[in-house]
Amino acid sequence: MKIRRGLWVAGCVWSIAPAGLAAAGEIESRFIRNVRQLTHEGERNGEQYFSPDGKLLAFMGEREPGNPFFQIYIMDMASGQCHRVSTGKGKTTCPFFRPGTDRLVFASTHLDPQAEAKQRGEYERRASGLRKRSPWDYDEHYDLFACRQDGSELTRLTDAAGYDAESAYSPDGRLIVFCSLRDAYPAEKLTPQEREELDKDPSYFGELYIMNADGSEQRRLTDWPGYDGGPFFSPDGQRIVWRHFEPGGRLADIYTMRIDGSDRRRLTDFGCMSWAPFYHPSGAYVVFNSNKHGYGNFELFIVDADGRHEPVRVTDTDGFDGLAVFTPDGRKLCWTSTRGADAKSQIWLADWDHEAARTGLKEAPVRSGVEGPAE
Repeated sequence: MKIRRGLWVAGCVWSIAPAGLAAAGEIESRFIRNVRQLTHEGERNGEQYFSPDGKLLAFMGEREPGNPFFQIYIMDMASGQCHRVSTGKGKTTCPFFRPGTDRLVFASTHLDPQAEAKQRGEYERRASGLRKRSPWDYDEHYDLFACRQDGSELTRLTDAAGYDAESAYSPDGRLIVFCSLRDAYPAEKLTPQEREELDKDPSYFGELYIMNADGSEQRRLTDWPGYDGGPFFSPDGQRIVWRHFEPGGRLADIYTMRIDGSDRRRLTDFGCMSWAPFYHPSGAYVVFNSNKHGYGNFELFIVDADGRHEPVRVTDTDGFDGLAVFTPDGRKLCWTSTRGADAKSQIWLADWDHEAARTGLKEAPVRSGVEGPAE
């Protein structure tokens, strides 16, 4: 199974908790309190990001009539009201607000001539009970778009062949970092072995790129075997955090680097899948999720920004907990979880204890080795 920033866990049995509540364990209560469920509508919701003022939450949701794929929505945190931002056609992923503006970026396939046919095909596939080989298809028609928060003034930022997605703005709103599979296209330029890899596992060609907010000066940052994606800027805008999958897709770890691609540092070495990193606003540590304690039991962890200490576990509720972000003031944690009574992927929110996190990391054992994968 390949896992990206938008993984949705299926086919597992989770423990049951009352609707809208969480069965928090002893570990979890150390860091988070007042856990509550934010979304209920639709089959799945998640991968959520706050506006810089913390008043809005952009997220992906399967709730559009006539379209089984994710669309982009914005929630008003005061009222709980939601509205759709994307076109409603095709597939979308990875919304992120642009600081200092009323705009956001996301990836979409709505320009794909076969978008509506793929929607019908997905309904038919789900009705038949067939399961996909991979939970994410890396559709080559994904491109990055920016628009206003009401969905107007939609502007295309990338047009390269291949998947362009998993994007985030820099804190000053001037840069965008993203994942792209563009170097696998056209497939005719690949060797026979590379073509076979593209058919078997497109994510192998995923690399990180950076560009100006208007889409200009697109340039590549990584060049390692395996899938690099899910990038975010540090709060000071000086570094990028992301996750790297080894070829084969069974092992992933968290890395950081400068925004020019230099000074690569490895923050985790669990020997399993660790991904979906996101900085705390203090810049002192990163939250991520990992299946260290069981393949189907993804939990949240934190690790100091330099990777000097062993990561510290944050959640211990059965099921999937991941794709976590902090509010801009660092006082709350928001994440995607299947901990509800219906075991569906939904968005949850809790109060975050920053001092407990700092203490936990300080007390964690010192780890050695911060090397990146071989170039």
